[in-house]
Amino acid sequence: MKVLMIAPKTSTFINFRGDLIRDMVKHGCEVVVAVPESGYETVFEKLGAKQRLIHLEKNSLSVFGSLSYMTNLKRIMKEERPDKVFSYTIKPVIFGSLAAKLAKVPEIYSMVTGLGYLYAVDSAKTKLLRAICGMGYRLAFHFNKRVIFQNKDDITDFVKRHYLKREKCCLVDGSGVNLEIFKRNALPEDNHFLMVSRVLKQKGVLEYFEAAKMVKEVEPEAKFTYIGAIDQTSYSVKMEQLVPYIEAGIVEYIPETNDVAKYQSQARFFVLPSYYREGIPRTLLEALAMGRPILTTDTVGCREAVEDQVNGLFVKPKDAKDLAEKMLWMMRHPEECIKMGEAGYELCKRRFDVRIINREMLSFMEI
Repeated sequence: MKVLMIAPKTSTFINFRGDLIRDMVKHGCEVVVAVPESGYETVFEKLGAKQRLIHLEKNSLSVFGSLSYMTNLKRIMKEERPDKVFSYTIKPVIFGSLAAKLAKVPEIYSMVTGLGYLYAVDSAKTKLLRAICGMGYRLAFHFNKRVIFQNKDDITDFVKRHYLKREKCCLVDGSGVNLEIFKRNALPEDNHFLMVSRVLKQKGVLEYFEAAKMVKEVEPEAKFTYIGAIDQTSYSVKMEQLVPYIEAGIVEYIPETNDVAKYQSQARFFVLPSYYREGIPRTLLEALAMGRPILTTDTVGCREAVEDQVNGLFVKPKDAKDLAEKMLWMMRHPEECIKMGEAGYELCKRRFDVRIINREMLSFMEI
């Protein structure tokens, strides 16, 4: 059995789906991956997969670019002749599904890993793009055997919008986390807060930086680290907005890292004040695996990983003052935070272990 997997970004695909590739190979599948960046051939070979390069302008609205992407996907499918196609995120799902139909691939599967800023922001532009994407989703899902979601809210939303029928929907608890890589360790003594995300406004980045400033005015020994690459979209936070906090020593900024686990192990608390339409944020799962108490919002995707006052605290979206107050509470209640970290780790073992998630994924794809 041959499976073609289509991804929007090579590095995150390896980090988030590398274990899934391994499990497919263990089940006897020949795996081919269609990705946009080169330089990862050796990594895929070690995972047991073959790499095919395909150009993708992820944030472009070009009709020509999208049609070219679909045409090239169809060509790859004709050459590889897969039995199943699996894709995730908007462009790979829509154009991958249509290409698979045109290439007469027997089975098509998609994964919705959250709805993103299109469904988190209500502007004239996003409303127009939602309408266009909605038509694309509706057409693409018509050809899918199953569509895998990461939270119930997204299923309800898509069914309500008539993108697909509920019978095609499957649910998993996020992408899962490898407990051998993100190993639980004791909470450090330092009051060190960590946030990891893309540098998008809807991720709550500005709220985190401003809350850090407020906390350091009261507790100057508190430490704050932020890891995230600048996104080239209109919804990205601009670097000049962050520079004053960085230069003042309020927040340590790290653009990118291949070793998030190292930074998770150094931090006592994990923060994600997101109001983005998440699936289930992978960074939250990594923090749970390492036994970290969490500060996040009671919003779609985030609430799936955190129970308020059990393994973390909910903060109000878009409210730096509330976030700062909750940070101070955690700093001043060390015993409660230890219990929260333990509860989060137990939750992770029970629901978010990547081995559990991948078993469900393979079952849904009949592998």
